[in-house]
Amino acid sequence: MRLLVVEDEPEMAGALQSALRRHDMIADHADSLATAKEMILAGSYDAIILDRGLPDGDGLSLIPKIRQHRASIPVIVLTARGRLAERITGLDSGADDYLAKPFAFEELLARLRAVMRRPDHISPMSVKLGRLSLDLDHREARVEDMRFDLPRRELLVLEALMRRAGRMVPREILMESVFGMSDEVQSNTLDSHISRLRRKLADADAGVTINGVRGVGYMLMEQI
Repeated sequence: MRLLVVEDEPEMAGALQSALRRHDMIADHADSLATAKEMILAGSYDAIILDRGLPDGDGLSLIPKIRQHRASIPVIVLTARGRLAERITGLDSGADDYLAKPFAFEELLARLRAVMRRPDHISPMSVKLGRLSLDLDHREARVEDMRFDLPRRELLVLEALMRRAGRMVPREILMESVFGMSDEVQSNTLDSHISRLRRKLADADAGVTINGVRGVGYMLMEQI
């Protein structure tokens, strides 16, 4: 899951990004309405966490712009403005959910899972290819009945490939799935992750192979 956190308080934004990344989510950050608009147009996000009190206006004014770009993307408003009238205003403005600060991070995660389970956003809970399966809800890979443990980045690469098994996945899509905008990435970093993942899949006899076209992308296929 790739998220955009729109929050002007650096400490809050940093804490949210760190916590989300610990749950294998990519979390980009915008500290103003203007920056958020640019990032939404440039990126592909699964959900947006939106503060209201931004330096250049009320975060709710961003929601119509989000809907113009991608109507179904979930928006959770996360703000100190928690009075009943303010919550009603937020939901009537088009937010999918509204959570007042202070909050428990576990509740935010639960609300993210809830909005992503709605019909417009629902996706398969698991995918399987060859002897390899991936539980998308619990982020757990298996080869037959054995756990197939991977570092976070390689697991994100595997997920992006398995979701599009049998199709060429462009490098740009893989990069967006694995790295945040603030990550410092060398030109060969993705290829290094792919190389290690390819070797581990072969060692585990997973029954799949990663084929690549130089400079274009990679494809996960079942071995015959």
